[in-house]
Amino acid sequence: MKVHEWMTRNPVTVSKDTDVRGCMDLMTEHSIRHLPVLEGQKLVGFVTESDLREVSSASSVEGTSIEDFMVIDPITVSPDTDIEDAAKLIYYHKIGGLPVVDHEEFVGIITVVDLLGVFIELMGVMKSSSRIDVILGDEPEAFERVSALIRGEGGEIISVGMSGDRSKTERVHFFRLEKCDVERINKRLQDAGYEVVSSAT
Repeated sequence: MKVHEWMTRNPVTVSKDTDVRGCMDLMTEHSIRHLPVLEGQKLVGFVTESDLREVSSASSVEGTSIEDFMVIDPITVSPDTDIEDAAKLIYYHKIGGLPVVDHEEFVGIITVVDLLGVFIELMGVMKSSSRIDVILGDEPEAFERVSALIRGEGGEIISVGMSGDRSKTERVHFFRLEKCDVERINKRLQDAGYEVVSSAT
């Protein structure tokens, strides 16, 4: 999955001559937290809501160019960057978004909100679905076996997530399924020796 599939194209942008008040107004008007700063189609800076918060008072920003507050040479990604790599950059650098640049031309932006959309899509959160949370233990073939047991009882797996527990004996796998009879699947898993932590339809 690539950045170009999820990035926001043609976002609101400003030039480096735009004043701080104008940037604040744009962020408020469009409910956004990031503004790429362009010269033509070339990215020359990036300004965030947190950058502007550092401006102490409205009187101090009148007529002040955004050039004095923007991030020069911000971290960027290309349209073909893997979405996982973009997410890692945002996480490690604790930033809210990344400009997307293709051969020195600005083409879009990928933000935390966009990445949340990826997560929702992959996890099937917005679909009508069922969920079963299971501890698989340390059996090497447990995942394949549990998946087969679920399918054998008519469960269609949409996505699978895991808890952050380091110990395999405590790690919970979260199976999201097409809406189905989870009680029947729960019983089948428990009869096979697996611990069902919780489930929901």
